[in-house]
Amino acid sequence: SVELQVRDHVASVRSCLQYVNEEERPLEAVFVFPLPADAAVCHFSARIGEQEIVAEVQDRQSARDQYDDAVSSGQQAFLLEESEESSDVFKLSVGCLSPGQNASITIVYIIELSVQADHALRFCLPAVLNPRYTPAASAAGVPEVSSASVIPYTLSLRVEVRSSDRISRLESSCPLDPLEFLDAQHTHASVNLSPGHRFDKDVELFLYYENSHQPSAVVEAAAPAAPSGSLMGDPALMISLYPEFPADVMSSLASQGEFIFVVDRSGSMDCRMHHGNDAQMRIESARDTLLLLLKSLPMGCYFNIYGFGSHFESFFPQSVVYSEDTMEEALKRVKSMSADMGGTEILQPLKHIYSQPCYPDHPRQLFIFTDGEVWNTKEVLDLVKSHVYSHRCFSFGIGEGASTALITGMAREGSGHAQFITGTDRMQPKVMQSLRFALQPAVDNISVDWTVPEGVTVDMLSPPINALFQGQRALIYAQIKGQVKPQKDPLLQLVSLQKAAGFWELNASLATVLMIGPVLWATVLALIWLYAFKSDQQDEWQFVAMKAASWIRSQKLDSLSQCVCDGNALLGCQVTEDALGI
Repeated sequence: SVELQVRDHVASVRSCLQYVNEEERPLEAVFVFPLPADAAVCHFSARIGEQEIVAEVQDRQSARDQYDDAVSSGQQAFLLEESEESSDVFKLSVGCLSPGQNASITIVYIIELSVQADHALRFCLPAVLNPRYTPAASAAGVPEVSSASVIPYTLSLRVEVRSSDRISRLESSCPLDPLEFLDAQHTHASVNLSPGHRFDKDVELFLYYENSHQPSAVVEAAAPAAPSGSLMGDPALMISLYPEFPADVMSSLASQGEFIFVVDRSGSMDCRMHHGNDAQMRIESARDTLLLLLKSLPMGCYFNIYGFGSHFESFFPQSVVYSEDTMEEALKRVKSMSADMGGTEILQPLKHIYSQPCYPDHPRQLFIFTDGEVWNTKEVLDLVKSHVYSHRCFSFGIGEGASTALITGMAREGSGHAQFITGTDRMQPKVMQSLRFALQPAVDNISVDWTVPEGVTVDMLSPPINALFQGQRALIYAQIKGQVKPQKDPLLQLVSLQKAAGFWELNASLATVLMIGPVLWATVLALIWLYAFKSDQQDEWQFVAMKAASWIRSQKLDSLSQCVCDGNALLGCQVTEDALGI
């Protein structure tokens, strides 16, 4: 059974797994299963009868030693490990279950929901772990996996959504009960997976908010028992940015670049996209997508196409200029591409591509299509990361069971974008969204400034945002430290500053009470006076005024309009903000 709690753009997933030893002897059960690569496991516990065991995080070897000691002495023990080769594969060892004994395992993890081309937020509960191909030179072991069609797993799933934005709808690749709204504002809803679901394929959920482009913030309160200053002892903050850029910026698509398409041609690409009778083969879908991409490239760019399996080959010795002739030659070769190149060894073609010199003024854009059935994921990601400053990487996971660690990892390390094509998804719309990302200008040199009350500081927890694309969401995580100093009553402060005769002096103390800095107040008054009383000499002071107006605009104060209004009242004028240039 799975409980899914969604808060805006993040989901907390609580999975309860029930195991029964139906043998007549004690046994140790080992389960290998997929978890999303970007998930953070935050709880692991086991219950046998009335006894509950809550796990703690330990060094890998130390945890293994303790588990082995417990099992060898006949004690009950549990061990959850992340694969050393791929962060989306976990192994659960359940030791010394007596005959007929039942064990209930609970795993809780947190994950960000990815944004789709139609602005939906996607959650995937993976059911399939494809056997991962191991290169011949590698000593890594491939885990034994059982087909979901052999072991009769069933699934119950409950989803609860809370958001600062109105919930529009929730769709799924599996049958759902009707969505139930739990408040009048449609910001709180729940839904259940229809009864009797057989857990033999991935469960995908697509959540739609009404105003997905609006920035939002979610604050999580500190844990009451945690000491102040610790990770759990201070409030945490998540800010969601989903920018829309001006139309004139987005209309200026790049006409330069080097586009390299890397296509998996291993034997596993000869499988169907989904279980339906009308499903395309994965390699057929990849061919159709390449045809569309080749037709969409801008004239004058450079391009090349690689196919890989146990070995690799390229259409051209090096990237060539995109023209009618080179496009037609590439199209002919694409039509004859087959899944006939053996295993899935992606490392060598990537090394070859990165060894090729880049073309000046033609940024390298790498598009990788694979079903992700490799076992040396971390080695591949290290290679992509080491060349992050010379290219961007856009990755596409084809079919159920594609390694989320590989697909999302390559895009993350290569400052690109990841897409998954599963079920009845058509590959082409998702690929064209990534092509738009590759062609459009990216916003870079991004900085984050925090305006917080006195006594409060903000510590960034998330890595810096290097680039933003149109339609690509960014999440910022931070921790709020310190305490807001008590605010004095401005009315009492104002009264206390009045002189005995009844007047106030224009000084820093009064400006603070009125929430107008003395420097800003003085500058606005000077500008109003110039425009109201010295307009006949404007040719003498216009550059002085322009400089002052530029400084005022840079302050970005909400109280500016009120400040101008008060200044006009004080000087007996009617000068507008437009006239002042602010």
